[in-house]
Amino acid sequence: MINRELVNPQSIVIVGGSNNVHKPGGRLVRNLLDGKYRGELYVVNRKETDVQGLKSYPSVEDIPETEMAILSIPSAACPEAVEILAKKKGVRAFIVISAGFGEETPEGAALEARMLKAANEAGASLIGPNCIGLMNVNFHGVFSQPIPEFHPEGADFISSSGGTALFIIESALSKGLRFSSVWSVGNSAQIGVEDILEYMDKTFNPALDSKIKMLYIEQIKDPDKLLYHASSLIRKGCRIAAIKAGSTDSGKRAASSHTGAIANADSAVEALFRKAGIVRCFSREELATVASIFTLKEVKGKNCAIVTHAGGPAVMLADALSKGRLNVPDLNGPIAEELKSKLYPGAAVGNPIDIIGTGTPEHLATAIDYCENRFENIDLMMVIFGSPGLVKLYDAYEVLHRKMEECRKPIFPVLPSIVTAGPEVKSFVRKGHVNFSDEVTLGTALARVLNTPKPASTDIQLYGVDVPEVRRIIDRLPESGYLRPEEVRLLLKAANIPLVEEQTSDKKDEVLAFARKIGFPVVAKVVGPVHKSDIGGVALNVRTEEHLALEFDRMMKLPDVTGILVQPMLKGRELFLGAKYEDRFGHVVVCGLGGIFVEVLKDVASGLAPLSYDETFSMIHALRGYPIIKGTRGQRGIDEQEYADIIVRLSTLLRFANEIKEMDINPIVATEKGLFAVDARIRIEK
Repeated sequence: MINRELVNPQSIVIVGGSNNVHKPGGRLVRNLLDGKYRGELYVVNRKETDVQGLKSYPSVEDIPETEMAILSIPSAACPEAVEILAKKKGVRAFIVISAGFGEETPEGAALEARMLKAANEAGASLIGPNCIGLMNVNFHGVFSQPIPEFHPEGADFISSSGGTALFIIESALSKGLRFSSVWSVGNSAQIGVEDILEYMDKTFNPALDSKIKMLYIEQIKDPDKLLYHASSLIRKGCRIAAIKAGSTDSGKRAASSHTGAIANADSAVEALFRKAGIVRCFSREELATVASIFTLKEVKGKNCAIVTHAGGPAVMLADALSKGRLNVPDLNGPIAEELKSKLYPGAAVGNPIDIIGTGTPEHLATAIDYCENRFENIDLMMVIFGSPGLVKLYDAYEVLHRKMEECRKPIFPVLPSIVTAGPEVKSFVRKGHVNFSDEVTLGTALARVLNTPKPASTDIQLYGVDVPEVRRIIDRLPESGYLRPEEVRLLLKAANIPLVEEQTSDKKDEVLAFARKIGFPVVAKVVGPVHKSDIGGVALNVRTEEHLALEFDRMMKLPDVTGILVQPMLKGRELFLGAKYEDRFGHVVVCGLGGIFVEVLKDVASGLAPLSYDETFSMIHALRGYPIIKGTRGQRGIDEQEYADIIVRLSTLLRFANEIKEMDINPIVATEKGLFAVDARIRIEK
């Protein structure tokens, strides 16, 4: 629970405060004093009577009634202190800096449980233990440095790790990013990342509260809560970027399918963030960069103009943008020639717009004005302007400042000369701007932002899936395990997923008759063993009855074979689709191209069932092999809408069949007549 006393306490006691600012207790007192905390401030230190100008009490028994307590004492002493403060001194908010609890030993876990029990019984909030604390516009309740500038329009930052939070703050400060609050949750005995998001969501005031949220998460304890409140905040106008650290393979048993080998805890995180609309980041620098992007005007398209006076950085930025599937369109024709005539000889305007090293602040203003008003195919501008030693940077940065305020289109400042032009860059940042000193980091981060879908719709739609039939099929299955081919077909048919014609039989005459009916060539596969190809149980491109008869005789002698399945030999691009049930997250759906793309390159994208069409198209577009789906080098593309239909219907099937724990549809073959599921495997647990 998060109460007013935790966020805006009118009185604070530092238990373990001292005169030594090189120790946590002393630094806590100093940070509160330096931060101009306006409430009553007390200290408990049995060895001191005066701590940094504050009266010090020998015991928690001796202090006046207080709203918040910050504890920086040995872990063994914390539970008793919390009990006394909660019962006798009216404390309703605790920040426990101390370590040595559940993160270390069973004995520490018992201390943590006792402390939590006392706080809960008093209806008090508790942050920590094992954290750096909490700081916001009201107070700086941390023992660490640096203390960022706090502003209502700054970012709210929630971190599982205190040390990591400090490093992320360092990175953010170098860009000029301001903060509204910083929360370090440590062991999250009572309050975790999800709980703080819930509080921010329920109390959100669009006129007063920050619309930028940064998360560093080490464990997602409640995925549903995170999904609900993150997506709710984003729908209210907030933007969220997050790192999820420690995402390793959670599968403990040997995987029996491609999906089982690929889908893991990290896939579940990717899927959860996609559904919520959270921009996923993978480094401290990237998180700070994305949050800085959030401070600028919202980008409404993917067409970028690069204005520069140095060619190399502009080329590297253009490469980064293109890799992220953003566009750097050519600028040519009469308007481009007109712009070129207003610049020095040697300038280029094709995009990048290079005003060259001798270009003046006036030239910079002219280039920006053309991108803003004349080039209709430009959605945003990136301005690279360092110190060539030939112009007054204060003047150039004043132009940039003015244009960022005036222009409708967002402008991203890349000011790389943070050493040789340190004062000028700091002056620019002090006007309320951020600075992206590295153009490639910016390009990569912007691509992540623009390629992250909006939060998924919560509307329940069936998309043609026959839910009653799905439940009838699942309910009448006698036991757990892999389904028989006919059961798999019934389920996929109920989900309106197009299937290739096939027949299964242990009688050679029936197999040959079906092959004659559908026409050669055909595919023959064994029924029974899980891994058919491993035992030679698949025969492709069988062109005659004689060949099929020989394959039938051979395959029926293989171990555990109960029959032979025959299908037409389809020609086309192979696609992959699968799903795996992850504890606490639900079904993770993975899609991609088939063959080497899934088996070797692991080129798949993941989403959390049930999927909306926006999520599904985002998954398809995220594939490295997407250009093949779209069509490249003269090859015909794949019907993207039909592939999305199949993915969405599969995810809807899974929503009503939690018994399905693992499945592959591999391959789905994209033919000239459409997409067809050729082979599928489903494992259930009842």
